[in-house]
Amino acid sequence: MTNKTISPARYLTLGFAAMILAGTLLLSLPFFTVEGELTFLDALFTATSAVCVTGLVVVDTGTFFTPAGQIIIMFLILGGALGFMTMATLIFILLGRRITLKERLVIKEALHMETIKGVVALILSVVKLSLVVIVAGSLLLALRFIPQFGWEKGLLFSLFHAVSAFGNAGFDLTGGFQSLAPFAGDYLVSGTVLILFVLGGLGYPVILELLHHKKAPHYTLHTRIVLLFSAVLLFMGTAVILLLEYANPRTLESLSFSQKLFVAFFTAATPRTAGFSLLPTEALTVPVLFFILLLMFIGASPASTGGGVKTTTFFLLLAAVVALAKGNDEVVLFEKHIPHALIMKAIAVLIASIFLIFMAVFTISIFEEKPFLALVFEVCSAFSTVGLSMGITPSLGSPGKLLLIVAMFAGRIGPVTLLYALTRRFNPGGIKYPEERILIG
Repeated sequence: MTNKTISPARYLTLGFAAMILAGTLLLSLPFFTVEGELTFLDALFTATSAVCVTGLVVVDTGTFFTPAGQIIIMFLILGGALGFMTMATLIFILLGRRITLKERLVIKEALHMETIKGVVALILSVVKLSLVVIVAGSLLLALRFIPQFGWEKGLLFSLFHAVSAFGNAGFDLTGGFQSLAPFAGDYLVSGTVLILFVLGGLGYPVILELLHHKKAPHYTLHTRIVLLFSAVLLFMGTAVILLLEYANPRTLESLSFSQKLFVAFFTAATPRTAGFSLLPTEALTVPVLFFILLLMFIGASPASTGGGVKTTTFFLLLAAVVALAKGNDEVVLFEKHIPHALIMKAIAVLIASIFLIFMAVFTISIFEEKPFLALVFEVCSAFSTVGLSMGITPSLGSPGKLLLIVAMFAGRIGPVTLLYALTRRFNPGGIKYPEERILIG
């Protein structure tokens, strides 16, 4: 690859930026808003939040935008969830255009694949799977929304929330910045949304593998780690939220035990980048908010519609710590040796993510006079493309909104991919330097 050739990482970054710019220009048009035009900054924020499947909003999606504007946001979410290269590849296939080697390399980068073998077939499987899941989710939601809102509005509500849920976007049309709180006791709506965003957060490779291989012994190491660690996070989060919010009069106290259990499970699942909420986030206790910060930081799984540092990254680093504590030089998981290069990449993702969040919190605290926890929560939610908020997003000034836009974009692209896009890779050409040790810890 020559210096004049755009790298796959840069290609992806520019592709997502182009989608955001197109969405910004569309949402700026008065035709798509109920009253008045959306400012360019607010249109940029909304488009970025949609394409980066985040869900943070500066205006109420359900009341500020016309149905046409809501459909635009829905397609931005769908494009962001599937990914720029998936959408481009699908268009090329429909037009009968050949997928070049360079484009296959970009797809490999986007889907975190090891080789370019089978990338086009995988793209088609991803699109088919997404359509099947979204249609199924829409049909289930339509059972509630069509009787409640009528055919036209009910169908829009059903399709919009199915796309938003499977895309882990967190956008809703409920109105009043309530998210799904009015449907907290409606298991058809909240349960369907829960299933959709949990599936979306597992990642396409895992879902496809579960469909093709019914027995656990046939699962790859990646799938085993994703399923195991996701289950641990879900049940641990449910226990923590249920215990600490059980008697909170602003959240769970008035609910029956079965409702408390379901809402706690939903609240534990949604920080994994879904962004929907059944409880007012600002009403949660400080320990629960702190725990949710951790869940948001970990996020979903690779090649999924979610963000965060990813479950496999965090699990691998935990395994490395355990191996070090036991005096082992190698990390072994399920009788498989993990390459050191993979551990180095996980460390790079973790450090880059912490650095970006730190710098964003530091900078936004200079411009915004808000409670510190609320600012940290907002930045972490933006970077992890979660969309949960303590209610300060609409009141942020221009510098605060711009910082969150950058955080959402960096979180969706991925810190390492963004780093590759902004810098030029250096190949040392096989040179080996003398080894020397330094003190650690």
